Amino acid sequence: MNDSLKTLLIVGVLILIVWNLGAGLYYMLVDKGQTKRTVNALTRRIALSVGLILLLILAIFMGWIEPHGIGRNPAG
Repeated sequence: MNDSLKTLLIVGVLILIVWNLGAGLYYMLVDKGQTKRTVNALTRRIALSVGLILLLILAIFMGWIEPHGIGRNPAG
């Protein structure tokens, strides 16, 4: 899998996470607590976030991606 496809996959999942967060806000304002759409949207957001974190940990462990070390001291 090439680097641009990996980046596209991660960005796509991040967009889905933000979409579900926005959907949760919208449902909260529109439904006024009458339905469970807000809870469902926020549950999907949490599941996608946990899934993305686990996918990144797996990808680093398997060597598919390498952390680039932002914030590391190059002299030390």
